[in-house]
Amino acid sequence: MKDNYAIEMLGITKRFGSILANDHIDIRLKKGHILAICGENGAGKSTLMSILFGLYEADSGIVKKDGVEIKVASPHDATKYHIGMVHQHFKLVDTFSVLQNIILGEEVLKEYEENPNFLQKCFNWLNKNVLKIIDYDKARKEVEQIVERYGLHVDLDKKVKDISVEMQQKTEIIKMLYRKNDILIFDEPTAVLTEQEIHEFLLILNNLKKEGKSIIFISHKLNEIFEVCDEITVIRNGKCIDTLNTKETTKEAVSALMVGRKVELLSKPSRLGYSEEVLRVEHLTMVDPRSKKAVVNDVSFNVRKGEIVTLAGVDGNGQQEVIYGITGIKKTQRGTVLLNDKDISAFSTREKTKAGLSHIPEDRQRHGLVLDYSISENAILDRYYEKRFSKCLFLNQKAIKKYAADLTEKYDIRSNGDENTAVRSMSGGNQQKIIVGREIERNADLLIAVQPTRGLDIGSIETIHNILLKQREEGKAILLVSLELDQVFALSDRILVMYEGEIVGEFSPEEVSRDLLGLYMSGAKRDRVNAIK
Repeated sequence: MKDNYAIEMLGITKRFGSILANDHIDIRLKKGHILAICGENGAGKSTLMSILFGLYEADSGIVKKDGVEIKVASPHDATKYHIGMVHQHFKLVDTFSVLQNIILGEEVLKEYEENPNFLQKCFNWLNKNVLKIIDYDKARKEVEQIVERYGLHVDLDKKVKDISVEMQQKTEIIKMLYRKNDILIFDEPTAVLTEQEIHEFLLILNNLKKEGKSIIFISHKLNEIFEVCDEITVIRNGKCIDTLNTKETTKEAVSALMVGRKVELLSKPSRLGYSEEVLRVEHLTMVDPRSKKAVVNDVSFNVRKGEIVTLAGVDGNGQQEVIYGITGIKKTQRGTVLLNDKDISAFSTREKTKAGLSHIPEDRQRHGLVLDYSISENAILDRYYEKRFSKCLFLNQKAIKKYAADLTEKYDIRSNGDENTAVRSMSGGNQQKIIVGREIERNADLLIAVQPTRGLDIGSIETIHNILLKQREEGKAILLVSLELDQVFALSDRILVMYEGEIVGEFSPEEVSRDLLGLYMSGAKRDRVNAIK
């Protein structure tokens, strides 16, 4: 029956110039169900949800809520119809508090509600039309009720810039619930979470479902989809391929539908026995300038040719700062970084790159790309000065275009054959592939890869894993940072666990269990380790 559906999107078509993002797509979300939408990067998932949330307008097609056609021309309309969305990149104001972000745009103004006298009526009118004094006490009470009801515990008074990614995500969820939304859209919500945080998030989803919320869950992670979702709609190349009942299908069948072929990860070949040291970090120490506390405390380790060494740990325990210190993004207070026996500690970022270091950064939009530049421009972002790309102080546009085209083809970057496409208009996964391709093609001795498959679909993950293993076979040294234990165990030769700025454990993946690794990551077990071999 039609009223069994909370949301129907029928015949949705959307073009961006020559790119057909959505091609007559139909999706149906049942009331009180969780519907997964999955597909490759650039398949059209986020575009489709942006139409439902009012960020884009469809070229054709209709949207129905509870069987009645509605027009969602803006996020304000979406809120009116109780549709909320948590975006892949959070839409929060860093300098505002958590509470201010939650009520932003839906502020409650101070008002005399019960039998106001003439002066109080004047104040009410002035406040509504001129003063705009926000009633934070009333808003706080309402938000605290939501926090307790759903177990979404956050510090309402902290600024967003000072809270963890997990807390930012909870803030976004509370924002939706504060607006009394009953249709909840989550776009890649677990891409930035650790395994423990993912488990907690999936519990939250189930609780929201029990409350009668209808949820759309965009994800590439099939384990999560099969754990919480009732149905799965697969999109490929902008078209709806099929909708499946989760209990009646398999992960292998869904992955094959997503990429159009069977997906298999290559097994990790045995180590080639190189002994040459490529990277050596000695006594690295970094201090938070605000708290004056050491966020990296006397860390030492090395990486050899033909070896993948992984820094593992719960986010916020110093892994990111170690990478910042090695690459030069942030200043170190003490310690030495040696690359091929050369002290590069004081080198600029460009000098480190020239010395043989490549870096796939964690935050692709802040440290990896210039979003308003084209694919071609981003492909040579820190190589434009090389002879092959420049001629007598002028850029060699023909060579740049050829290089970008080769990169696009080799790494399956979906650009519709146009290297002049602005990176801002591309999906997060395709943005990631530009960075991965650019850094791999540099052919550096040391590759630092931080969350290299974040936001990528299962086919792209397979490709990146195999590329990293091929780099390893060719004798490259790889320093990997990953929150995903599946990836850690699939790729690592050595695992270094970080906790509170120190290396507290060193393991071979063949000799440690996931449970024991989790204990070290949580700080329940620790051993101060000098990880130089």
